[in-house]
Amino acid sequence: MKKSDIAARLREFPYDPGEYWVVAGGAMVLHGLREDTADIDLGCTPRMADELEARGYLYKVTPDGNRWFKLDGGMEVFENWLCDTVVHVGETPVVSPRGLLEMKRLLGREKDKRDAERIEEYLRRSV
Repeated sequence: MKKSDIAARLREFPYDPGEYWVVAGGAMVLHGLREDTADIDLGCTPRMADELEARGYLYKVTPDGNRWFKLDGGMEVFENWLCDTVVHVGETPVVSPRGLLEMKRLLGREKDKRDAERIEEYLRRSV
């Protein structure tokens, strides 16, 4: 998915954009750090997680006690997954580049290490 695809999917997403934010690969794309991503991962507030649960979406509880939902169309939603702050790219709420860097470092997979290097370079250029 490219930036325009993510924005279009989220315009159709039936939840309050004040209750969620884009993280992971989608955030990389929206910040211009990558051309595309396979899916959209979101962080969300407990209020939105309650709404997803009430609508019957199945979830798993993560080791930190938060809920992780898999929605239709390859979208995953993680309760309370946020480092730093939420910024807006256009009208889309997205984890800040600094928060994204922290998340990638915490995940620590090989692909996340490569992404972290891109984010660090982006932050150096932005100063």
